Amino acid sequence: MHPMLKPALRRAWRGRNTVQFGVTPAHAVTLGPMDIATGSFLELLDGTRGLPLLREEARALDLSDRHVDILVSRLTEAGLLDDPSAGGVEADALRRRAETLERQRPDAASLSVVHPAPGGALRTLAARGAVRVQVRGAGRVGATIAAVLSASGVGRVDVLDGGRTEPWDVAPGGLPAASVGERRDTAARQLVRRSAIGGAPGTDRSGSATKGGEPPLSLIVVAPRDGLAVHAPDPGVAAPWLASGTPHLYAGVVEATGVVGPLVLPGGTGCAGCLALHRAELDPQWPRMLAQWQSGRRTAVQACDLGLATAVAGLAAGHALSFIDGDLPGSTGTRWETAMPLLDWRSEPLVPHLDCACGAAGHTEGELTSANAATQDTMAG
Repeated sequence: MHPMLKPALRRAWRGRNTVQFGVTPAHAVTLGPMDIATGSFLELLDGTRGLPLLREEARALDLSDRHVDILVSRLTEAGLLDDPSAGGVEADALRRRAETLERQRPDAASLSVVHPAPGGALRTLAARGAVRVQVRGAGRVGATIAAVLSASGVGRVDVLDGGRTEPWDVAPGGLPAASVGERRDTAARQLVRRSAIGGAPGTDRSGSATKGGEPPLSLIVVAPRDGLAVHAPDPGVAAPWLASGTPHLYAGVVEATGVVGPLVLPGGTGCAGCLALHRAELDPQWPRMLAQWQSGRRTAVQACDLGLATAVAGLAAGHALSFIDGDLPGSTGTRWETAMPLLDWRSEPLVPHLDCACGAAGHTEGELTSANAATQDTMAG
């Protein structure tokens, strides 16, 4: 082991004998008591020295071997130490791809804070390369989500949509102006390919699977250009995903209102069917109005402000990556919604409905956690 204090966390003395690692409350850790000699020793934890050399240099500071071992142990337990050689064979393969790793250094720094184990950041980045995600929709929201996922190291990002790119589909980070008139699916594939970081392990540079075959589908992101299909998702469309146990996340904009979630874990959280049943109970006229909205004349251009669309895409991509990395993001079984002009995000839990065929109403929180762990094991396999 070559201990290294995580560079992502800024360090400051809180007083004469306490050091704080990190600025924000979400990830900050305080450690003490800490004397001046130990504080000087911290400067040696830069990943270039193994424990034998660290003990030797610590003696020059009048610090005993036992003091060094206890300090390293405490720093490790607090999630403050990394190891530039840890993470397993997949992380080693990523380190050999120097250009790719340089692009992903900010991502690795962020993941080092979130995943405290030494080597956890590169292990997580490497694992993304074996994941396949499907994005349904290539408008201002969907195309941007696809680009962010591809640039974040997801090994395979498939985008499904029809028609041809319109001028109003163009967005920074999404489809470029040069794609206007092209088939949306073709333009989206080109966007994903340009965004990819040199091709993930096990794929070619276009994101297509090689040798080992197509990786299993880990997540579907539903981001249609018509945001009504996110605000009021069709249970029939989601039925095959529930049957196959495929997690899916909704994201979109309808009438200047952004929606992210729910992330549906089949059989574990509320689904589109649960949402429809709850709404019909709260408002008996809801099904009648929804049928009119779905079958009525649609406007050619959606009310989808570019700033709002970008915010929705960013939040949805972040939630998707958290799930891919093995965590349950805040959209799990929950809808996040914001509307212009105030743009204050509000969350609304989607409680599983007893009458929904998805069966999620029979699950407890502990069973949900176990179900997610099983899902992650399947993804890893």
